Amino acid sequence: MTAASDTPELEARVGHYYQMDGTYLVGREKLREYARAVQDYHPAHWDVEAARALGYNDVIAPLTFTSAPGMQCNRRMFEEIVVGYDTYLQTEEVFEQHRPIVAGDELVIDVELTSVRRTAGRDFITVTNTFTDIASGERVHTLHTTVVGVTADDIDAGVKEAVQNAMMHDMNILDIGANPEAYEKTVRPEGEVKISDGGLTRTPGTRPFDQVQAGDELPAHHTRLSRGDLVNYAGVAGDANPIHWDEEIAKLAGLPDVIAHGMLTMGLGAGFVSSWSGDPGAVTKYSVRLSQPAVVPAKEGADIEFTGKVKSLDPDTRSGVVIVGAKSAGKKIFGLATMNIRFR
Repeated sequence: MTAASDTPELEARVGHYYQMDGTYLVGREKLREYARAVQDYHPAHWDVEAARALGYNDVIAPLTFTSAPGMQCNRRMFEEIVVGYDTYLQTEEVFEQHRPIVAGDELVIDVELTSVRRTAGRDFITVTNTFTDIASGERVHTLHTTVVGVTADDIDAGVKEAVQNAMMHDMNILDIGANPEAYEKTVRPEGEVKISDGGLTRTPGTRPFDQVQAGDELPAHHTRLSRGDLVNYAGVAGDANPIHWDEEIAKLAGLPDVIAHGMLTMGLGAGFVSSWSGDPGAVTKYSVRLSQPAVVPAKEGADIEFTGKVKSLDPDTRSGVVIVGAKSAGKKIFGLATMNIRFR
């Protein structure tokens, strides 16, 4: 399969659905481990009593935490269903937090190919993960990931083999899609989907609505990333793509140097806003379109400046939209990033 000739074949696979094997049990230490990886030290992610003071039963997940189990579940999608590309570039992410994920939750994770579109000669592929709490039967989180499929026409022909040689022992990207005739489409079973309204009914621990105004600017914040931070995030989140830690492979892939994970920069941005708002569980939606990667040189690392501005407010729902900016080395990392937040 090539990106140019077989886009219709891939489009025919839109709607392909499967469910992860078993369930995902959310542990406190896993949440703290992820919070550390994205440098998010809001007490609700770390301290049980602090989380309970905000109305949660236990510590809660950072907003972008779902990207870690989602990546594990999506592996099959990019090995067996979305095939024909040599690598993928992340372009956009949408996190819908129906209610915060809490330590102790046992989740079922669904995976679905929800969109394939061709724009300017490139294939944009969207995969959606839904996270359902076993105890309540309610969907608590929806995650939409959009990537661009890249073929050997766009990068060094040797990058795929170089990446394979650097990957973990249980990964074989050279064998991905090797048996296309075995493909059989499966779709989501019919039935009612119950979506949690916990994120809308709980009184948030954010600042009061009447103390926020459209046009308010969040205090700028600088975050430093080192190669060590990238390696740690790769291990915690399960994204061991060597473009995030190997200079030679990054340059084979057409990059100037090692780059930070897009999800890592999004996690940093989410923590930046929650430190201002006061309650990470009050976010209902976080959308990020990436424009440039953050390059992380080995010696000096990278400095990322986060800024924010209240774009609009809705008095009926006591909520608002915050625009989140991120720059590194003078370049915008986020093309457009917005966060919907409920205020007290």
